[in-house]
Amino acid sequence: MISLRQHAVSLVAVFLALALGLFLGSGFVGDRVNSLTGTSRDRIGDLEDQRDDLNAKLNAANSFDRAIAPRLVANTLRDKSVLVVTAPNAAEADVTAVKENLNDAGARFAGQIALTDELLSDENAEQLRTIVDQTIPPGAMLRAELTDSGGRLGDLLGTVLLYNKGSRPASANDRKTALSTLRDGGFIDYVDNAVTPADLVVVVTGDEFGPDSGAQGALVAKLAATASARGSGGVLVGRTGSASGSSPIAIVRSDPSLSNAVSTVDNVDQPTGLITTILALAAEKKGSTGAYGTGPGASSVTVGVDGKPTA
Repeated sequence: MISLRQHAVSLVAVFLALALGLFLGSGFVGDRVNSLTGTSRDRIGDLEDQRDDLNAKLNAANSFDRAIAPRLVANTLRDKSVLVVTAPNAAEADVTAVKENLNDAGARFAGQIALTDELLSDENAEQLRTIVDQTIPPGAMLRAELTDSGGRLGDLLGTVLLYNKGSRPASANDRKTALSTLRDGGFIDYVDNAVTPADLVVVVTGDEFGPDSGAQGALVAKLAATASARGSGGVLVGRTGSASGSSPIAIVRSDPSLSNAVSTVDNVDQPTGLITTILALAAEKKGSTGAYGTGPGASSVTVGVDGKPTA
């Protein structure tokens, strides 16, 4: 029987071959090769046929992943609750798919919090830090070394919303005060009475942050890591391309203090990435953190059968 690891590696090979086929099979390249080297049109036609064949194999591989996913993730998160946090650039289709897979894994959905564009704006950083400091529940303390707005917000959200090794988060009143104050400030959004304490957190971002994004990627990265550290674990997931540039996953993978606190998955827009997201959450609750996917900095395509990154 083909293992998940073997299937994932094969899928990556298909992607690489497909990219090569698309490049060589394009009309522009074909015309240049034909004029410069005398390559026949029949050869170009052969390359286009190979490209189409690879496309068909890729579609078949994705169909296989979708079909087998419920069996692979079934009961992996049973009796665990998961909070979903979304960055402004998260694709709605990805968020929906993550929540569906959480349900297939037997997890309890603890609600969804949406980060806003106002939160990521540099000009609002001081106001955000002030609100965070004013809404710390009585008796709770945020980590003193966290002075940036993203880290402090993640620490606050973790404090009021996440369980950690038997400890309970803030009271319902303190939780309501913190969340409503942040929403009134325009920094987060959520449905009233739909967010409850959770064991684990999954933060969903989109693809690569642009060159003009400034510190936005770092804010999301630090929020994901600090919130995860407050609970039983967490995963930061993004689309293909999300591990490049100044995107949150790239930031996490470049900083050991962050990468040791939260797992990353850089291809949640692919069926394999969705499966890996659930397996990574299951590994997190057992204390194993990894960098998964096919982008820069990934140490493994997916999670191994032992709950650790594959070789």
